[in-house]
Amino acid sequence: MRATFLLLTIPMLAACDSGTVPSPAEQSSPASNQPQVASNEVLLSGEGLTAGAEAFYFAAGQREVEAALARVLGKASDVGTNEECGAGPVEYAAFPGGLTVNFQNGSLAGWFWNSEAENIAVQDDITIGMPRTTIESEEGFAMVEASTLGQEFSLGDRLGGFVEGDEVSALYAGTQCFFR
Repeated sequence: MRATFLLLTIPMLAACDSGTVPSPAEQSSPASNQPQVASNEVLLSGEGLTAGAEAFYFAAGQREVEAALARVLGKASDVGTNEECGAGPVEYAAFPGGLTVNFQNGSLAGWFWNSEAENIAVQDDITIGMPRTTIESEEGFAMVEASTLGQEFSLGDRLGGFVEGDEVSALYAGTQCFFR
């Protein structure tokens, strides 16, 4: 009886894996949803970031994100914790090129970029130094009314930034420690 059960079970188990269907992790990997970038570039988006060949959604592990960014941008120049953030304690790491990444509970929570850098970009060709008239023509652009932080704008519900004078001075996504 036991041998019959095993003989019937083996073909059923073999039929469960066709070998051609990607796993859920492969189907939803950030790399499949984000453009490929060069090994020495960082691409920021409203969902996370890509550092070289590695893509990370918000909620990715802090160590992995920091290591990938260090390989592309160099060692973080400043790391610390902001205990007074309205969203709760936030750990941060500031990298060369004006990129600061924020973490909560060991996971990527947001990014803030405020300096022109040749190897950092935002998806859809949004960039620091972009003329104000160009950013205002982007789909989803809206000024943040009554912002106490200056001339703040949003691009849809995932990206935000600041304008100083006639150009974009900073961009961000995810959790920030702005004191409004």
